[in-house]
Amino acid sequence: MSLSTQAARDFKGTHTAGRTPEELRELVSHVGAELELAPAENIIEWAVATFGERFCVTSSMGDAVLAHLASKVAPGLDVVFLDTGYHFAETIGTRDAVEATLPVNLITLTPVQSVAEQDAAYGKDLYKTDPDLCCKLRKVAPLADSLAEYDAWATGLRRAETHNRVIAPVVGWDARKGKVKVSPLARWSDEQMETYIAENGVLVNPLVYDNYPSIGCWPCTRRVAPGDDPRSGRWAGTNKTECGIHS
Repeated sequence: MSLSTQAARDFKGTHTAGRTPEELRELVSHVGAELELAPAENIIEWAVATFGERFCVTSSMGDAVLAHLASKVAPGLDVVFLDTGYHFAETIGTRDAVEATLPVNLITLTPVQSVAEQDAAYGKDLYKTDPDLCCKLRKVAPLADSLAEYDAWATGLRRAETHNRVIAPVVGWDARKGKVKVSPLARWSDEQMETYIAENGVLVNPLVYDNYPSIGCWPCTRRVAPGDDPRSGRWAGTNKTECGIHS
């Protein structure tokens, strides 16, 4: 039996009780170094075998590489997408296509307040007046609430994306969330991503081919000139570089 088949079988039949933060932190201290050089599929297999249904994948729908990998290892795995209310139509379309074409359980999160309700409470266009608070309300808080039922979550973070992510571990401890944070693609280069997408016909957000290499909410995302930092189009003209989910 292949590792992927075994992991999928274990996942479907696993209802693991939640571990304490201390147990999770201790677990990470033992396996992080061991998995540092492991293939992405093996990292996902370990997470599925270790956490069962208390493990999920998150995706911003810039592409479906991580969701595609996870679906091969454990069909039916939860893939969590955060709909901020400010997404490009192309991003919502990519989410819908992932749900329609991959064997995953697509879960869409929404903030407590709609955009209109947030405008009424904090003033119109909070993303202009206080972008950190806007991200907190529409991204950070909803994801934190959703992760309460999981012990571990996988992200598509890659060290090649930005200098701020150079030290992103393959398996690490997110002290703020009290969760194990898994980044199976951390060591992947841009070339590896492109090769995997081409060889597997993986869905990619159309905006990527329109000079949006890093895609967030439409009010805070701009096109990037060829050769510029891929994330320079996020919160352009400000000192902000991250939404807070990964800080």
